[in-house]
Amino acid sequence: MVGGGQLARMTHEAGIPLGIKFKLLSDTAQDSAAQVAGEVVVGDYRDLDTLRRFAQGCDVITFDHEHVPTEHLRALEADGIPVRPGPDALLHAQDKGVMRARLSELGVPAPRNRLVSDPDDVAAFAREGATGGADGFPVVLKTVRGGYDGKGVWVVRGADDPNASEPFKAGVGVLAEEKVDFARELAANVVRSPHGQAVAYPVVESIQVDGVCDTVIAPAPGLDPDTSVRAQELALRVAHELGVVGHLAVELFETADGEVLVNELAMRPHNSGHWTQDGAVTSQFANHVRAVLDLPLGDPRCRAPWTVMANVLGGDYPDMYPAYLHCMARDPQLKIHMYGKDVKPGRKVGHVNVYGDALADVRERAAHAAGYLRGTITE
Repeated sequence: MVGGGQLARMTHEAGIPLGIKFKLLSDTAQDSAAQVAGEVVVGDYRDLDTLRRFAQGCDVITFDHEHVPTEHLRALEADGIPVRPGPDALLHAQDKGVMRARLSELGVPAPRNRLVSDPDDVAAFAREGATGGADGFPVVLKTVRGGYDGKGVWVVRGADDPNASEPFKAGVGVLAEEKVDFARELAANVVRSPHGQAVAYPVVESIQVDGVCDTVIAPAPGLDPDTSVRAQELALRVAHELGVVGHLAVELFETADGEVLVNELAMRPHNSGHWTQDGAVTSQFANHVRAVLDLPLGDPRCRAPWTVMANVLGGDYPDMYPAYLHCMARDPQLKIHMYGKDVKPGRKVGHVNVYGDALADVRERAAHAAGYLRGTITE
């Protein structure tokens, strides 16, 4: 697996019961997954020679991020190394411009969008969507490559907004999108194997705070059954059309009239699927492992009526372990997953999963545990 973050750490954990030997290419020996994996190579994933040396002896290469240069992945495939997902698929998660163009060809519903070249072009894009005498603002600008967790994303509220010029300083392409007045954010997570078997997890609600995923509720409460099925079918179709192998997260906007629009794609295990570790029969990590090894996929259904995942962000407590005493005693059913990261304010350092029969109870338990571990709740 290329990448040493928490996704690699949890994917490695899922492979242990299957006896899978896990080799990791990590930026440093202190990265989250490097602390636990059996064979760790420290190196730069942007260097082709490093990738080639790492790939020697591997049955398959997969990733915990989408940043490996596309041309390097094609070189590995030319060397006879299976890469899953492959570069032709992964490009759609690496480049938002390519993703939008391909989804448009497929007729997949999405916010109005196009590539823009400068602040004047941003204003022109806004005017193209203007109705009723409005100026078409606000709009959202995104760098086509490299953004995550709110990074590489700017909301532009008018032609004179400084954010209209900020994205162009990064030296990469910029995508403009209409700012959708959505009711909430959803995510449809699916897994697809090389021979085309695919499974779909229940559609979840994803709650963001300051551009970062805070809470995920599975299944999405109050979601119309037809809308849920439509979202799952959409995600499965995207996985098929793009040739995805492994886990695909399709992040969605649900509008006030019940329509769903595709916001982002991620071709790896995803924060919106962390609830599956404890709340699904087969976790996203276990199914990703099965898919990239072309093993039969596992059951994606829920174990309980409700599961809530809450991210634990770094806060007032540099050492969170003393907080375990309170959290575990208060809620023996609580599942805590920590990533082995140094605690820094606002940094994702872990998450908690809580499941049960009553949604209000499950949400309160998850929020309390995440808040106590962070230090925002002290009793």
